[in-house]
Amino acid sequence: MKSELTNGTGISNKVALLLVEGARVPVRKRNTDDWIEGEIVAKRSGEDGKQEFYIHYIDYNKRLDEWVCDDQLDVNKIKLPQTKNSRPVSPTAMLNKVNRKRKIEDTNGYSSSHSTNSDTDDPPPVVPPIVPAGPPSTGSLSQNQNTYDGLTRIKNVQSIEMGKARMTPWYFSPYPQELCSLPVIYICEFCLKYLKSSNCLKRHKIKCKLFHPPGNEIYRKNNISVFEIDGRKNKNYAQNLCLIAKLFLDHKTLYYDTDPFLFYVMTEYDQFGLHMVGYFSKEKESSEDYNVACILTLPCHQKKGYGRLLIEFSYLLSQVEGKLGSPEKPLSDLGLLSYRSYWSNAVLEALIQYLDSPTESPPSLTILELCDRLCMKKEDVISTLQHLNLIHYYKGQYVICLSNEIIDQHRKSMFRRKVRIDEKYLQWQPKDWSKRGKW
Repeated sequence: MKSELTNGTGISNKVALLLVEGARVPVRKRNTDDWIEGEIVAKRSGEDGKQEFYIHYIDYNKRLDEWVCDDQLDVNKIKLPQTKNSRPVSPTAMLNKVNRKRKIEDTNGYSSSHSTNSDTDDPPPVVPPIVPAGPPSTGSLSQNQNTYDGLTRIKNVQSIEMGKARMTPWYFSPYPQELCSLPVIYICEFCLKYLKSSNCLKRHKIKCKLFHPPGNEIYRKNNISVFEIDGRKNKNYAQNLCLIAKLFLDHKTLYYDTDPFLFYVMTEYDQFGLHMVGYFSKEKESSEDYNVACILTLPCHQKKGYGRLLIEFSYLLSQVEGKLGSPEKPLSDLGLLSYRSYWSNAVLEALIQYLDSPTESPPSLTILELCDRLCMKKEDVISTLQHLNLIHYYKGQYVICLSNEIIDQHRKSMFRRKVRIDEKYLQWQPKDWSKRGKW
């Protein structure tokens, strides 16, 4: 009787040859019964000897990528990767090709390549070792990977501990390799220095004299403060901040060249100091008048309204500068949701305030006037009006239609907002960064 060879992980050698980087296979997510099509990005041998695969779920964000065991794969529905100008290769055709290169003996389940009396001079096929690999040249993620190398597709940090919070990263970040092999990277919540153990962190806290971010405190109301940090004057802090941001922002690429950027760190005060909850950065000189380059609310502080506060603060700075601001594009999926929510509330609030004020009848307000009121770019205002379905074409012109239902929903939403940015508490003057002496 023929016995099928296995590689010690429960998967036959035939199937193991098909589970290559770039292949697609249904995957059962952990702790669920859902089967989702995923792409194999890399594979390795786990601690228990089982084969593990790094999976990117098709049509899902990369932050959901994870290592899975071989028993979570439906190996009966493998789709092999394709290259340009090539025809699809079925698993059956691939196995036939493999079988032509080697002969399987009926006895003991061993191939003739294992026998000392081999009838062929062809070398036996070599099963590739199970080690972490770089990205394939095929597959869904290979289309837009010009700025990424192989390592950036795989999460390299297991978790970080910052203050009282322990967070699981979403993406790759270029921390030192010796730290990435540790289960936890410990980070000082004030100077953002990364350390390898809790004991190192305790010794560091004795020497660290910071209880707030470096730089100038330009806003304070109640327990919320914002610090402006120059990327050139506080380079170490800025680089450490970018390393943390890269763990949760997929589109962020640079972390070492911080000189052209200003960082605005929002903090929450308690008896132990001012703890960072989020930040945004902006270029000192932006040819497109972008008021935000990167923006992040730490996962442990999300769903508390800090993201909206950061966005509102960025537009307050644009108002003081006398410019129309807009974030750099493209926005991440979560960033787009946050900005769209802020834009919607800001546009509706401006329109309702205009309707409540004594004006001519019928009221008239142009898009450009609305942009000046909100310090928003025209394309952002128009896209928001279209998203809310407020702009219509009527009798040869575009008109804005507000229903009582929309007004009531907006007022209920604003009533739930307890914390807002108050421009009276801003102590800040813009600088002319075109004069190089101020760098």
